Parts: sequence; structure tokens; C-alpha cells
Amino acid sequence: MHKWLSLIIGLQVLIWMTSGLVMSALPIERVRGEHLVDRKAQQSPIAGISAVRPLGELLSTIPGPVEELTLRMHHGRLMAEAKTNGRTLLFDPSTGVRMPRIAMDQAAEIARESWKGGGNPALKVTQVEDLSPEFRGPLPAWQVAIDGTTHVYVSGETGRILAVRTSTWRVYDFLWGLHIMDWKEHDNFNNIWLVSFAASGMIFALTGLALLIMRFPIKIRRRRATI
Repeated sequence: MHKWLSLIIGLQVLIWMTSGLVMSALPIERVRGEHLVDRKAQQSPIAGISAVRPLGELLSTIPGPVEELTLRMHHGRLMAEAKTNGRTLLFDPSTGVRMPRIAMDQAAEIARESWKGGGNPALKVTQVEDLSPEFRGPLPAWQVAIDGTTHVYVSGETGRILAVRTSTWRVYDFLWGLHIMDWKEHDNFNNIWLVSFAASGMIFALTGLALLIMRFPIKIRRRRATI
């Protein structure tokens, strides 16, 4: 059993060790693209406050139960960001009117203002229509490709940067998929393959330990017989 298990799970154990080593060695800040994109670039201090409706009146204009309400600056204007019915929307705090969605050119400007990579990068903006292993955030959203390799995902509702994907992140995500044995979506670590191989690995370790313990008395008796 021990020999057969070594043949079956040996390759996956090697993949676990290799992927774990590489993922541990990669700085998480570089994986997240923090060296290229400043997610806090849009979080400017609140200034030039106009008339703001009382909280009760403002909440009454927002549809659905409001779970959280945040005031923040957005493109030089004070906005009310409300989490309601599983969505995050922007409202004008002085009127309670919902703000229009972020346009393509606004998404490009947000990504450009947040860019820390230097130079004048080429931008390509496309609308995200379906979720993928690279982006699983809320829709609507915009994908801003910077110089073809870095993808900045901007919320179509709030203008916030939801995710940054770089070549380093893609390597990390590929290794993560190998590590949890979810080769397609890269997010299910409760799949039958991982559970089966992990259980087999435990049995492999236990049988090896049992064989080691069983062989110790034999070696001791042989040494005594030789003496």
C-alpha cells in the first residue's frame, strides 16, 4: 500500500511543495499590484461640502434597506455611497438622487490617476460582461488594460478599484489552482480531488510511520544477534 500510494500521490506532493514554496516567496504586495496601482488615489479628503440632507431624509430616498452609508469625495464632488440589497450605489447627498453609472472614459481616468508605474501608458477599456477566474467582483465593471499586461478593474457603480491583475498575479493564481487542485476556477478548495489526495497523503504518512516502527525491533534484534 505504501509503495502504490507513493506512485499515485508522489507527483501531486511535489506540486504542493513547489507551488507552496513559490507562493510563499512572492511578496503579496507585488501579487496584488500595489507597486503599480494606488487604490487610495481616489480617496481625497472631504472638502467644499455643499448642503447635505438630514440622514433620515436621505435614507428615505434610497430604495431598499440600507446596510451601510459612507460619505466620500468622487471626482471633486461629495457623494453618499450606500450598500443596499447586496449592491453598492452612489447618491447625491444633497438631493438623494442616484448618480449615473461610471462611463468608459471615467474608468480610464480613474485607472490613469491611480497608476504608479510611470510614463504615459496605453489604455484599453472594455466592459466586463461575465465573471472569470481573473475577476469575480460585482458587476457592472470596467476592465482597464494598461500596457496590455496589467488589468485594473473599476466598479461601474462606485468608481472604486475592485482588483488589479498583473503577470505576477497570474503566475500566483496558476500555482494556487495547482495547489488546491481546482484547475479551472481556482477557488474551490473543497473539491473531491484535493480531499482524496490529502487523505491518501495522510494514509501514506501513517503507513510509512507504521513500517518504520515495525522495522526498528527487527534491526535491534539483528544487532544483538551479531554481537
